[in-house]
Amino acid sequence: MRSDQNRLHGRWGRRAAVFGLWYLRVVAAVDVLGAVWVSFGDDIRRHDTADLFTPYLITPGYASGAFAIFLAVTLRRRKRAAWILNLALSGLLAAVFVAALALAPEFRDHPQNWISLGLTALFSGALLAGRREFYAKGDRSNPRRAALTAAGGLLVTSVLAALLVTIADQAPARSSTFADRWSYGLLRAVSMDPAQDEFPGISTPAWADALINLASAAVFVAVLWAAFRSVRATDPITAADEEHLRELLARHGSADSLGYFALRRDKSVVFSPSGKAAVTYRVVGGVSLASADPLGDPEAWPGAIERWLTEARAHGWTPAVMGAGERGGTVYARHGLDALELGDEAIVETADFTLEGRAMRGVRQAYHRIRRVGYTVRIRRHAEIPAEEMAELVRLADDWRDGDTERGFSMALGRLGDPADGDCLMLECTDADGRLRALLSFVPWGGKGLSLDLMRRDREADNGLIEFMVLDLIQRADEARITQLSLNFAMFRSVFERGARLGAGPVLRLWRSLLAFFSRWWQIESLYRANAKYRPIWEPRYMLFEKSTDVVRIGLAAARAEGFLEAPGLPKWMHRKQLERRR
Repeated sequence: MRSDQNRLHGRWGRRAAVFGLWYLRVVAAVDVLGAVWVSFGDDIRRHDTADLFTPYLITPGYASGAFAIFLAVTLRRRKRAAWILNLALSGLLAAVFVAALALAPEFRDHPQNWISLGLTALFSGALLAGRREFYAKGDRSNPRRAALTAAGGLLVTSVLAALLVTIADQAPARSSTFADRWSYGLLRAVSMDPAQDEFPGISTPAWADALINLASAAVFVAVLWAAFRSVRATDPITAADEEHLRELLARHGSADSLGYFALRRDKSVVFSPSGKAAVTYRVVGGVSLASADPLGDPEAWPGAIERWLTEARAHGWTPAVMGAGERGGTVYARHGLDALELGDEAIVETADFTLEGRAMRGVRQAYHRIRRVGYTVRIRRHAEIPAEEMAELVRLADDWRDGDTERGFSMALGRLGDPADGDCLMLECTDADGRLRALLSFVPWGGKGLSLDLMRRDREADNGLIEFMVLDLIQRADEARITQLSLNFAMFRSVFERGARLGAGPVLRLWRSLLAFFSRWWQIESLYRANAKYRPIWEPRYMLFEKSTDVVRIGLAAARAEGFLEAPGLPKWMHRKQLERRR
């Protein structure tokens, strides 16, 4: 009986939470419509200036509409802080309505006031009924951060407003002091519409007031962001965690070619209850982004996945997985995640590879051309490289990097030369004069495999060095004691392959053309063609997500994690400082 009651309460609680969410969405639409449709907005405003009042948050304007949208978004993410704020504001407004109806008889004669009270009270009651649905934690520093943002933002905005008023003041007497102009700017920033008769010595044009209002709106958005932002991340991987992960890799590392990249130190980790499996992830923009398959015993994967999902939901994060293999993606899908194929990973079986045959003619000729010029490849484990030489290799790798940002998350380690990565393999390509021209670094994949981590070359060197180094490694696989080689990931590989075939449909050809266009900046097609020349085995990789409406958000978070997008406002020297800490 009690379980039936709990299910009933849970069902009604979910419905009440959905009602509260849709109330805010409708209110946001009404507010924006009132801003666009002037006569409609004026009609609503008259309710607040006469003997009528409007329901909770119905105030026509873009700022109020944006505020309602923001509250709706945070409620949808189950934020406890948003629930508290909405309940407090709507409850206070309902209390004011009750007092007005009780103490002022003229308000009781208007049915609209009773409707406003009923809708506001219904919204508050829905929040109370659905209180268990809003469980997502916020950062404990959020209130302090929001207060500091408000204080600092208002101070800066008011000073800038005072300077703007000084420049744009049209008052003939020019009798106002700087304190007057600062007070004017502060009041307009706070209230958006201070009374002009309070500042007879100031007369500003409409564009100046609009700029001050825009700046104050920006401060308001910043305060909301600081108050409701998600926890950036939990504790990063500790030395004990890393040791535990390495033990799991030693036992089960051959299962996934991307397993070693779980050791990135900008990730967090959750272990299964038995400790035999783990999911590593990073929180970016409110998205808990796991990468590749879980580590460890596949039988213990569900326990680690459940803990990861529980933690994500407790903090209001959106769970997502980038680069999962077919086996891992299947297990993730059993926990309610949908899968979308991202592309394919190129894997070369060294025993089956050959340069012979007509199909390999171009690759074979390029290989021999580079060899005849005098290039040679040196292969060493990182542990075999002296510290001074490794420091020089790291310096050259940084110099040859394309841009200031270190890219990679799901298929990159994010560090080079760390003593803990002694089993990684380094390929150094030198020219006929003994000058180093290119570097390749591979991480271990089980006992007999390697996964490409870092690829750098001198731009002044001959073309084809990377292909030459990879082919040299494959031909010396016995010396390196490897049987499998995981190369670059080819995003949307199947689109390029099928779209070029005879009889490809118009939709597929259009999709291929769009990807080819964007390849001018992101090298989508060139990566596919660079991998295809080795005639690899293509292993599909997937993105997994809970809701299709979150795909764009997840894509942006993944782009930030991979280094293709940078967080706005973060100086480049801070990015470099973060990279140094990771190393």
